[in-house]
Amino acid sequence: MDKGLHFTICVVTAVLLLRESSQAGEEDDPEVLAAPKSDSRGAAEGLPTLTVTTILEDPYVMVRGAELEGYCMDLLGALAGMLRFQYRVKVVGDGQYGAVAAGGNWTGMIGEILRREADIAVAPLTVTSAREEVVSFTTPFLQTGIGILLRKDTASQDMSFFHFLSPFSKETWTALLFAYLLTCFCLFLVARLSPCEWNEPKNEENHFTFLNSLWFGAGALALQGASPRPQALSVRIIAVVWWLFTLALLAAYIANFTALLSSGSEQLPIQTFEDLVKQRNLEFGTLEGSSTFYYFKNSKNPIHQMIYEYMEKRREHVLVKTYQEAVQRVMDSNYAFIGESISQDLAAARHCNLIRAPEVIGARGFGIATTQASPWTKALSIAVLKLRESGDLDYLRNKWWESSCLRQSRDRWGPLEPPALGGLFLTLGIGLALGVLAALAELSSSSRRAAAHAKKSCCSVFTEEICTRLRIKGTARQSQETSGKANA
Repeated sequence: MDKGLHFTICVVTAVLLLRESSQAGEEDDPEVLAAPKSDSRGAAEGLPTLTVTTILEDPYVMVRGAELEGYCMDLLGALAGMLRFQYRVKVVGDGQYGAVAAGGNWTGMIGEILRREADIAVAPLTVTSAREEVVSFTTPFLQTGIGILLRKDTASQDMSFFHFLSPFSKETWTALLFAYLLTCFCLFLVARLSPCEWNEPKNEENHFTFLNSLWFGAGALALQGASPRPQALSVRIIAVVWWLFTLALLAAYIANFTALLSSGSEQLPIQTFEDLVKQRNLEFGTLEGSSTFYYFKNSKNPIHQMIYEYMEKRREHVLVKTYQEAVQRVMDSNYAFIGESISQDLAAARHCNLIRAPEVIGARGFGIATTQASPWTKALSIAVLKLRESGDLDYLRNKWWESSCLRQSRDRWGPLEPPALGGLFLTLGIGLALGVLAALAELSSSSRRAAAHAKKSCCSVFTEEICTRLRIKGTARQSQETSGKANA
């Protein structure tokens, strides 16, 4: 009996040791970096376990210590919680997404699914017609396209000779010139109408001639005082409003011009793929065997065909193996990377010297790949749709694409358009109107006193004053002759 008990204890001990050694070997396997976190409840319920293949790419899947994390890992965890399954994650052996090799076999994650080495692929895997023929895809969980990633100092052109005009658009400069001329004319008009700017209009010259009004307005633009100095309330109203207008205007100009200089956000000479083909300073390429490469290969667009021919002839020099290699090459050399726009946005957010060109082509989506006729395909698609409707996908997008670089792009610091300064122009217009009304009120008050003293009609005196101050000689002479005859 003792021998039997001793034998049983030895067998149990050996089994436990073998189990621990096998688990340790599995943890040391570089392809298996994360195992499902099963609990007693999951084991008791007998939840199915899926083998998930993925690829290391920031921020979708990243290694942190002995575990994996990232957008796809969070997505996989949410799907597992909704559909009640466990999972075992392995990194794809050849580091490829999936393309047809020379012998007709598929590489990468697509190949592992076809060989039944994995049940599903959760990664930034683009849904294409060629892949859809051999595997099944769920509803896309991310939408993207094809863009161009550039380094700012290789993408930006030299500043133009008139770069100091960049803070405002052409329409804004035209509106400012019109506002300046209108204000100066109102100064000239109000100064002539107001009795406080001269005592004897028939014998004196008003200091606010049109040239002096232009000089006064220009002095305010330069934040310098200029003569003549206004005395009448109406003229001072216009002067104050113009000064406030110029202060706000100069503040907007200086802020926008400083931002343009500090960000180096001149107009990119490479705006489109056609611009990329025409230039000769930058090499360009994409990921070898990626869907982007085959997009240009299969496209009938002449520009896209030229891009494909360029990459095919120089594939040893311009095609890269990994996304990290592509980003590093863009930062270190005169190289433009053609790839997924959503990944390029992340690179531009984390590396302040990178920028993505505006044009994006080939709208596409990232989907979860499964074997054909897999019972999980429809369930995963519905789960992805539920996550989208609940806002969880947007939350994950904002979480993993959060920028650590405060970039001042041209979209934010572009030339100011007139609507951006609409309130400023409105304030100036109201001020000019108030100044003219104040001048007319001052002249009307003076005319009433003169009419009462001369025992004349207030309207006739008012008209005579206006003609005299505006130097309307014919009308003034006729009024004087009529007055002389009445006295005779």
